Amino acid sequence: MSTRHLDALLRPNAVALIGASARPGSVGAQVLRNLLGAGFEGAILPVNPARAVVQGIVSYADVDALPLVPDLAVIATPPAAVAATLDRLGARGTRAAVVLTAGFHADPSQSPSRAELLAAAGRHGLRLVGPNCVGVLSSVSGLNASFAHLPALSGGLAFLTQSGAIVTSMLDWAQARGIGFSHLVSLGDMIDVDFGDLLDYLAADPATHAILRYIEAVTDARKFVSAARAAARVKPLIVVKAGRHAEGARAAASHTGALAGNDAVYDAVFRRVGALRVDTLEELFDAAELLATGRRPRGPRVAILTNGGGIGVLATDALIAQGGELAQLAPETLQALNARLPATWSHGNPVDIIGDAPGARYAAAAELLAADPNIDAVLALNCPTAIASSEEAAQALIDCWGERAQPMLITSWVGAASAEAARRRFAAAGIPSPATPEQAVRAFQYLIQYRRSQQLLTQVPPSLPELFAPAPEAARALLAAALAAGRDWLTPPEVRALLAAYAIPTVAGRIAATPEAAGEIARELGGKVALKIVSAQIQHKSDVGGVVLDLSRPETVTAEAAAMAARVRELRPDARLDGFLVEPMIDRRDSWELILGATLDPQFGPVLLFGQGGTAVEVVRDQSLELPPLNLTLARALIERTRIARLLRGYRDRPAADLDALALTLLKVAQLVADLAEVIELDINPLLADADGVLALDARVRIAPATTSGAARLAIRPYPRELEETLTLADGRQLLLRPILPEDEPALRRAFADLTPAQRQAHFSAALHTVAEIDAARFTQIDYDRELALVVTTAGIPGQTPISGIARLLIDANRERAEFAILLHPDLSGQGLGRLVLERLITQARDQELAELHGEVARDNRAMLRLAERLGFAAQALPEDPELIRVRLALRQPH
Repeated sequence: MSTRHLDALLRPNAVALIGASARPGSVGAQVLRNLLGAGFEGAILPVNPARAVVQGIVSYADVDALPLVPDLAVIATPPAAVAATLDRLGARGTRAAVVLTAGFHADPSQSPSRAELLAAAGRHGLRLVGPNCVGVLSSVSGLNASFAHLPALSGGLAFLTQSGAIVTSMLDWAQARGIGFSHLVSLGDMIDVDFGDLLDYLAADPATHAILRYIEAVTDARKFVSAARAAARVKPLIVVKAGRHAEGARAAASHTGALAGNDAVYDAVFRRVGALRVDTLEELFDAAELLATGRRPRGPRVAILTNGGGIGVLATDALIAQGGELAQLAPETLQALNARLPATWSHGNPVDIIGDAPGARYAAAAELLAADPNIDAVLALNCPTAIASSEEAAQALIDCWGERAQPMLITSWVGAASAEAARRRFAAAGIPSPATPEQAVRAFQYLIQYRRSQQLLTQVPPSLPELFAPAPEAARALLAAALAAGRDWLTPPEVRALLAAYAIPTVAGRIAATPEAAGEIARELGGKVALKIVSAQIQHKSDVGGVVLDLSRPETVTAEAAAMAARVRELRPDARLDGFLVEPMIDRRDSWELILGATLDPQFGPVLLFGQGGTAVEVVRDQSLELPPLNLTLARALIERTRIARLLRGYRDRPAADLDALALTLLKVAQLVADLAEVIELDINPLLADADGVLALDARVRIAPATTSGAARLAIRPYPRELEETLTLADGRQLLLRPILPEDEPALRRAFADLTPAQRQAHFSAALHTVAEIDAARFTQIDYDRELALVVTTAGIPGQTPISGIARLLIDANRERAEFAILLHPDLSGQGLGRLVLERLITQARDQELAELHGEVARDNRAMLRLAERLGFAAQALPEDPELIRVRLALRQPH
C-alpha cells in the first residue's frame, strides 16, 4: 500500500492533457473543456502534434516540448501510443497519470497490454490511474480531469468507483440534490492505484469527511482490508457492492463451500473493517448525508413525534422491520405530556400531537422527549395541513433543539412543494431531514449499524478462558503424509488427529475394512454405535445412505454394513469404498447441532462459517461468516449473528450451551486455518454444543499442496507468533517480549497507571506522551501489517499477566519510514532492557525494508539519547518543541 505521489493526482500544480482536441464529441475535447472550466489555478498544458492552439490555448507537439514538468498527465490517445507516452512523462518527472484509454490486454503476451503500461510507469515511480476510466475530479484543487458531463459541487464526500458510468450518474444525481464532493476518482481497471491506496490518502485528507465507494471487485485483498480498517477508524466508510446474487458457491464440494458465496464473503469483509454496506446509490447518499453531519445517536431507542397518526404508524412499522427499537416513555414524560398536549394525543410512542399542531406544540413535546433518559433519538414527522404551517413547525423545532447533541434529532417533513422550505431550514441547521419516514428510519438504522461496527473495532475482548497450545508441526506432518499419498481428502482418523492437534474434542472411532470387522469393533466398544461409510469420493454420507445410527448388536452392525456397501455401490459406482467407521453413540440429548467450518475464498483467502448444523443445513441456511484471525469478542459476535444463538442461551428447562467453549472452538479453527496453508476446506457438521461444552461429531477436511504460508493467505495478518522472544536481563530474570494483543488492554492500563508524569517523561520516547492520553483499546487492536507493538511481560494468558514495558513501531502509508516509541517501567531500569527492545525494533524495521527509523525523545532523557547514539541514530533539535530531540536512523536510501 502506498500514497506516494497521490498528492500529484488530486492536488497537482500543473496538468498535461495528452490527446487534447477541439473536435466536437471527442474525449480529448471534453476533458480539455472540463479542465478549463473547473477553476484550476495551475498550468494546463494541452498536447496535440497537429495543432498549435487547442480551444484557445497554446498546445504542444509532444511531451518533450512541454515548457514545464506537469505533476499530473491525463492521457486520451489510442492504446498503442500510451506506454511510450508514460515513459517520456516519467523521464521528465511527472508523478501521476490518468489513462482514460481502453483496449489494453490483460495477457502480457498481447500488445498493447496492461503490463506494458505498468512497466513504463514503474521505471520512473509514476503512479497510474486506470486505464479505461472516466477520470478524476477534485473540488479541493479545482480539478476536473475527466470527460464527465457535469462538474462536481464542493463538499466533504469522497467517491471512489470502478465504474465510469457510476461516476457520471452520481454527478447527475448529486447536483440535483445539492450534494458536494471533495474528490471523485474513477479507477477503471486499477492496474496500479487502487482502493487501498486512495483509502489511505483520503483517511488523512482534511477536506474529506466521509468516503463512498462503488465496488465491483478487489485486486489486493490484504491491502484493501488493511486500508479500509484504518480509514474506518477515523471517518465513515460507506460501500455499494455490485453483484449481490453471484451463484459461484454452488460448485463447492462441502456444505461450508456451498454456503460461503462470494457476496456473503464481501458482507463479512465490510463488517470486519467497520464499513457500512448499502444496496443502492440512493441509500449511499442517504447514509452519507446523515453520517457527514457528524451527529450520532447514543443508542437505538427511538421516540416518534408526529402530527399524523398514519405516518407515525408507517414509521413504527419501518423501524421494527429494520430491527429498530421503539423507546418506552418514562412515566414522568407521559405525565408531563398529558399536562402540555391536547387530551386527544396518543398517550404513548409514537407521540401523535394531532393534525392542528402549531410550532409551539412541536417544541413543547420535543423538549419533554429530549429530557427522557429512555430516548436515544427523536424522529419528528410532519404532514402538511391547511391549519398549521409546516415551515413554522420546523423553525420552532430547530429553535427549541438548539445545540443539543443528545438525544439525536432526525426529521421528515412529508410532501414536495410544501415541505421544501422546511427541509432547507433543517439543512441549514445541520439537522438531517429525509423525504419520507421510511427513508428517515433507514438512515437512522445506518447510524446504529455504523455505531455497532465502530464499537466492535475497539471493543476489548475478554481473556481466553484457557490457554491452548496447538501442535502445528504434528498437523503439518499429517497433512504432508496425506498429500504424498495423492489424496485431497483426509481420512476420518486423520481428521480426528488434525482436530486433536488444535484441542478440538472429537468422538473416538475406529475403521473397519469389512462388514465383519465392523461388527467385531462394535462388540469391543460395547453399547450403541454409529456406522458410517468411508470413501474419499463421498463427502455427504447421508445423501447415499452412508450413515446408520443407534445400532446396539454386533450382528446388526455387520448386516447394516453389508447393506450399506451394496447401497453405496449402486448409488455411487464411481466411488471407492475404503471401509466403515464405527463410533460409539453420543447421548447429549440437550445439545444443539451446529456447523463450524472454513473455506478458501479466491479473493480474501480463508473464511470461517458458523451456524445451525445437521443434514438440513443448506435448507435452514442459518449461518454467518467471519474472516480469521479471531478473538473472543469477534467469535461471540459471529455466534450472535445467527438465529440459533437465541436457542443456545437456553430456554424453558433446557440449559444454555457453554458459549465460552463454543467461542474458544471458533478461535481454534481460526488458528488452524491460519497455521496450515494445506487446508483449503474444513467442515465440522454436526458440532454438538451443550452445557458440558462442544464435541465434533463428524468432520471433513480437504487439502492441497501449499503455495504460500498459512498466515500469508489471510486477508488480515494474524498474530506474528514468530516475533515472540525470551529476554534475559542483567540480573538473570527472564521476561517474554511478544506482539501486543487486544486482550492486553486492561493489563496495559494497569501497568502505567501509577507512574508520575516525570517518570513517564523519563522513560518514554516518541510522540505518544502518556498511556493515559491514548485510546488504549485502539493501541492494543493494531493491524500487524501497518504497525508493531511489543509488550514486555511474562508467560501466561494475555490480559492476566502483568505488562512491564511496551515498544511500538508505526509505519507510514508509503512504507518508507517508521516512528518508534518505548516505555519501560522504572522497576526495570539498569537491566539493559531498553537496548534489547530498541535493537528488536531496528531489526523489524530492516526486515520490513524501511528507509528510516525515527523517534522523539525528551531532552532530559539522557539515557535514551545515549543509547540512540550508540546504535547509530543521529540527533536533531526540534525548533517547534525545544523539550524534544528527534533521533533518526537511516536504514537504506528512500525510493
